[in-house]
Amino acid sequence: MRRRNGISGQFAARLIEMLESPAFRVLSRSAHMVLARIEIELAHHGGNDNGRLPVTTDDFVRYGMHRTSVAPAIREAEALGFIEITERGHGGNAEYRSPNRFYLTYAHTRDSKRHRPTDEWRRIKTPQEANQIARTARANKSESAIERGKQSWRKRQRKKKSGTENAPVTVLKNNLETSENPVRDSGITGSGGETELLSISRGGERSDRPSSPSSLDRVERDAS
Repeated sequence: MRRRNGISGQFAARLIEMLESPAFRVLSRSAHMVLARIEIELAHHGGNDNGRLPVTTDDFVRYGMHRTSVAPAIREAEALGFIEITERGHGGNAEYRSPNRFYLTYAHTRDSKRHRPTDEWRRIKTPQEANQIARTARANKSESAIERGKQSWRKRQRKKKSGTENAPVTVLKNNLETSENPVRDSGITGSGGETELLSISRGGERSDRPSSPSSLDRVERDAS
């Protein structure tokens, strides 16, 4: 007898035990988005390469996250046992730049050296413990990461300035109004519309459309 509840497309399986776990229940919205975007990357790899999944900060931003919320959310998801960074990325010039590579501790994969999920989230037993771990991880900024963030911000500001210094006054006014009011009413992803989900492994052309930060990401950014 043919099953009627078959899933017709790609999907990401999660244990109900994990969904009920203390670690999962304290995840912030940004950390949920980190897990979802890495799951998408695993699907784009055909379910292979868990532990070698490349996802950049720009990938997370295009998915709908605020740029400043990405690093704290990654630290949180890793500390709570849902992901592991197997290879730290490097910034800088294009020829030296490389993305973080991720392992989902709860995902099955066909080619990983870890044939079964490690499910590190199981080690956390209480919501109080999970909350403390999450808060500590989000606040644990390294000095080098802070400095890299400042350099990246200055570079983006220089690009914005060079692109608008000769623009008409009306354009400058609109840009200022947008920068002063960055939060708009939007869907749950905070993207303000459809989001183009492209994997860096698929060789597709990325969209350069900026994504609007959500109010929840703004709160988490301030908290971090």
